[in-house]
Amino acid sequence: MSKNISTFVNYCKACYDELVYKVTWPTRKELTHSTVVVLIASLVIAVVVWCMDVIFEAAMKAVYPA
Repeated sequence: MSKNISTFVNYCKACYDELVYKVTWPTRKELTHSTVVVLIASLVIAVVVWCMDVIFEAAMKAVYPA
């Protein structure tokens, strides 16, 4: 049991050391830029999917009139 606790403590120390000393955190400007890029890409994909849905709906109505 003591070995398991020791292993877990060593794991936590290694995680902390990596987060503090090895990870490169983005600046506010980089983070804002990345967020804007993701938002724009999400909107573009949503519009493309919506257009495909409208076209598919029109095609189905042409093939199977109600």
